[in-house]
Amino acid sequence: MRLRCSFPTRCVDKAQRKRTVVALMAAFALVASIPVVATEAAPIPRTTVNDVEDEVMCPICGTLLELADSPQARREKVYVAKLVADGKTKAEIKDALVAQYGPSVLATPKATGFDLSAYLVPILALLVAVAVLAFSVSRWRRDGTGSDGGERAPPAPAGEDAERLDADLSRYDL
Repeated sequence: MRLRCSFPTRCVDKAQRKRTVVALMAAFALVASIPVVATEAAPIPRTTVNDVEDEVMCPICGTLLELADSPQARREKVYVAKLVADGKTKAEIKDALVAQYGPSVLATPKATGFDLSAYLVPILALLVAVAVLAFSVSRWRRDGTGSDGGERAPPAPAGEDAERLDADLSRYDL
């Protein structure tokens, strides 16, 4: 079935129009998938040297690897860079460093045994400080205010002191 129009070169039937749209969509999908395939083929480093250096220590000087500049620290940095270039993850690099230099190479303590106290002691100290502060503030508020909410006045002088005060005040009356 041909469509009638005044410009015969522009008129096409519905089936041909549908085929053209499907062909254009297929071409677009093909072109859109090319960059995805190219990026998946390229090796993506799983971590960086700087990302690992701030979590491991120099085994000789005991400082963070990113701050250390001893010959041993330079060798360790080269070793980490080689592992990063091989595509290792941060956990795999840390495991390799522990295997080579021992557990003291890690900057963060393990969450087991005595090392667990490095995490628990600051939390407990903070809780105790908050409790002491709350107790102190409540006691200070209870003891520091009178019944009207203001400061308590000192007691009035009595006896001989009251007479002397009255005499002194009467000299200054205008």
